[in-house]
Amino acid sequence: MSASARTARPPEPALTHGRAAWLMVVVTLMWATAGVVTRQLEQANSFEVTFWRSFFTSLSLLVILPLWQGRAVFSKIRRGGCELWISGLCWSVMFTAFMVALTLTRVADVLVTMAVSPLLTALAARIAIGHKLAPRTWFAIVLAGLGIGWMYGSQLGEGVLLGTLVALCVPLASAANWTVAQHAHAKGREIDLVPAVLIGAMLSAAVALPLAWPFQTNAHDLGLLAFLGLFQLAIPCVLAMVCARVLKAPEVALLALLEVIFGIALAWVGAGEAPTASVLAGGTLVIGALVLNALLGLRP
Repeated sequence: MSASARTARPPEPALTHGRAAWLMVVVTLMWATAGVVTRQLEQANSFEVTFWRSFFTSLSLLVILPLWQGRAVFSKIRRGGCELWISGLCWSVMFTAFMVALTLTRVADVLVTMAVSPLLTALAARIAIGHKLAPRTWFAIVLAGLGIGWMYGSQLGEGVLLGTLVALCVPLASAANWTVAQHAHAKGREIDLVPAVLIGAMLSAAVALPLAWPFQTNAHDLGLLAFLGLFQLAIPCVLAMVCARVLKAPEVALLALLEVIFGIALAWVGAGEAPTASVLAGGTLVIGALVLNALLGLRP
């Protein structure tokens, strides 16, 4: 055996655990730009914002996915079955409700409401599939529920409750999405979420198009919405799926919470949108519950 053969080392994995964690932090920062960028729009209305963001996301994924997975990604869509299309429908609800909510209420309200997705997913899996929940998860659900109730109760006289209710569609659709995926997994069928995201973006654009017409977007708004479609949604969604192959589920859930912190901070600094005291108080309960549940989930 030659010296070079004896000293040769096996190639390192493409993405180590540490790199995946840092990449997930970058992903949350990219996601968090939605609020501050939306506040810079000049003319686009809510459904027009939704349409262009989903349209540019679809175009971006039609380029990115074949480069990443090859042309086989389109055959996955054809052979995906009803579960894949249900997942795509859930993604479309998330994409649409998120952008409409941002145009109706404060960024902090939307992000804190979205943060309860993991807990609603756990609850939906318990009801629909019979998954047992650990006591820590039940405690986190109750604590987060108190936080959301505090935040919603304070908005009854402020005129922004509608936007928060629309934002609630995001975690509800997310819970339905993961429950469908878990149900399919239990039956030996795996849902590839990559083409499901593409389906969701296309459905969202199709639904928003008649509501967005006639277009009022100027060149300034169009450039910002193209940024949202590519850099705030398409690229980070793909990167998040890459990270999820390396990181444990509680780690992904814990790191994803950074989107709430980054998003509120960016909207505060970049758009002068300071969170209210009730959102800070309720959000602290929600984030605290999620952090505690994720940290305990990392224990053996």
